[in-house]
Amino acid sequence: MADTRTTRTRLDTPRDNRRQLVRRPSLSPDAFGVFAEKFARYMGTARFLLWMTVFVVVWIGWNLVAPKGWRFDDYPFIFLTLMLSLQASYAAPLILLAQNRQEDRDRVIAEQDRRVAAQSKADMEFLAREMASLRMALGEVATRDYIRSELKALIEDLEDRGAIPEELP
Repeated sequence: MADTRTTRTRLDTPRDNRRQLVRRPSLSPDAFGVFAEKFARYMGTARFLLWMTVFVVVWIGWNLVAPKGWRFDDYPFIFLTLMLSLQASYAAPLILLAQNRQEDRDRVIAEQDRRVAAQSKADMEFLAREMASLRMALGEVATRDYIRSELKALIEDLEDRGAIPEELP
């Protein structure tokens, strides 16, 4: 049997007794930011500029050529100016918001790149130390040429003493 009342998860946390009169819609915190980025991307396209140009040309053309009774914004085009100003006043903050979000992403990517570079540097330094230790260890190991020269010297020494016949290779 489930309790329908709101339960507190901790006893030392006070309960919020305020009630909301109007229920606010719940949006994800990034929803507006995503919208701002999409809007800013669209405003930076040739398609947007083309459509805005067509809109302004049609607006001005209609209000210059149409009969007097059908015109809705005469010559100084005050309403068009108001609409374009309103569009610009909304576009600027949306573009700034999109740029801020891009800067945040760039900062995260740069931090990841720094971590990868630091790890790569540490790996290279480790490998360089390992290579140096291998070279030092190889300095103490007898090489093939060294063993051959020692064997030749030994054979010559034995031949000089007459312990082995000279016809052996």
